[in-house]
Amino acid sequence: MKLRNIFGIMLLSLTALFIQSCTDSDSAGNATKLSVMKDSVEIDGLSFQIPEANQMIGVLCDADWTAVESDTSWLKISNHAGYGSADKFSYVRVSVTRNSAEERTGTVTFTSGGMTKTITITQSGAGLDPGDPFESSYSTINNIVLGYNFGNTLDSNPYGSWFDEKIAGLSGAELANAYETGWGQPTTTKQMIDDIAAKGFNVIRVPVTWYPHIPGFKKDGTGDYTIDAAWLARVKEVVDMVIANDCYCVINVMHDTGSNTGSEDPNAAWLNTDADSYAVNSKIYKEIWTQVANYFKDYDDKLIFESFNEILNSSSSWTAPTDVNSSDYATINKLNQDFVDVVRATGGNNEYRNLFFTGYSATSTATPINALTVPTDKHPNHLIATLHSYDPYNFCNDNSGSGYDYNIYSFDNDCKTQIDDIFTRVNARFQKLGVPYIFGEFGAIDTKKDMNERIKYATYVADKMKSYGTAGLWWMGLYDRKTNEWYEDEIVTALFNAIK
Repeated sequence: MKLRNIFGIMLLSLTALFIQSCTDSDSAGNATKLSVMKDSVEIDGLSFQIPEANQMIGVLCDADWTAVESDTSWLKISNHAGYGSADKFSYVRVSVTRNSAEERTGTVTFTSGGMTKTITITQSGAGLDPGDPFESSYSTINNIVLGYNFGNTLDSNPYGSWFDEKIAGLSGAELANAYETGWGQPTTTKQMIDDIAAKGFNVIRVPVTWYPHIPGFKKDGTGDYTIDAAWLARVKEVVDMVIANDCYCVINVMHDTGSNTGSEDPNAAWLNTDADSYAVNSKIYKEIWTQVANYFKDYDDKLIFESFNEILNSSSSWTAPTDVNSSDYATINKLNQDFVDVVRATGGNNEYRNLFFTGYSATSTATPINALTVPTDKHPNHLIATLHSYDPYNFCNDNSGSGYDYNIYSFDNDCKTQIDDIFTRVNARFQKLGVPYIFGEFGAIDTKKDMNERIKYATYVADKMKSYGTAGLWWMGLYDRKTNEWYEDEIVTALFNAIK
């Protein structure tokens, strides 16, 4: 009797479930409303930038519904069906892959009974404009393997009376060479560049400081800002050495920015973030870039221009402002816009040239990168954000002195966590902005740290760059330009092994 009752109860349950299932499936035919919402607003479409990304949408339908994408090769939704509810949303995640081609369009169509709702999905493309002879910024980042900074050469500037004595009475090519060798490096030769390229570094950044090569430079904006012809010619010679190796070459405005602490040169770090100085600084800055851009306008896309190096305020503070609305950040964004406008205005290949732009001190910390905006550009697929990372600072650099030692001597899990946080933060920001990014400087440059620990750093960071689809340029070291020998070959090997 008990067994019979159990079977009876089971039969009644199955019958009820069958009736309920029929009712649910039939409910699609009773739909009276079908809306697709985002942020509580009904939408007919979604727009995405170039990078891989996703957005959440809500479906409000009082009956069961189904959904389908038009092209699943790049456009996907998280679920293809949902239950009906008169007052509760069903949520769907719409995802797109990174678009390295032309702008593309797709649809997601929702159906419930006799009702349909189609939303259009558009995604900006990294493809080239008609007539554009250059590869896009995303293609360039994909093609860059690893880079090297050829610093302390064309970027030197006077920092004391000893430098003034070195350059006294010189002019033309002799003066240019005195500056090139002023910070202890030998005159650049083709062999140096060839050796670096032969190792596999396919982008070489050649930092350039310009103001010492403008005779009678005045930072008040009243001077003649014509760059010395011999200096421009020497910069060209080094650029040509790089490009002859089929490498990308980056030139910039280097120590016209940065810190003037300890400098005896009244013009040092004339380019800063102070709002009150913007009008004058912008005038000089645009005159410099107009000349440089015109001089190199016929070069192909292997030559990249970078707006400026680690720009600071007039107090030379390496601590970035904590307010995202700070006037310092507004000034930086205006200077980056000046840079793009001036370069594009010179025409020729500069109309499409890939351009690097950066923020306060080129740091990767949250507020400065959140304050950074993408310059308006007639060819937006040719902009690349750049930043610097010597992190963890106390591992990558020597932070010790009389009576203190803050150095980290082991590359441990805490170091890895800090680097992980940087990549997560930076990638999220520039994905949102819709531009690729590159680490224009990085490296464990304190040679007093154990080589094995520095190798761990190099391996970890290079692997991170590979996994995030970006690249970086190591800051100097590794290669002795005086002997033309690789003295830190273990780090070079580690870097390239990590990105295989």
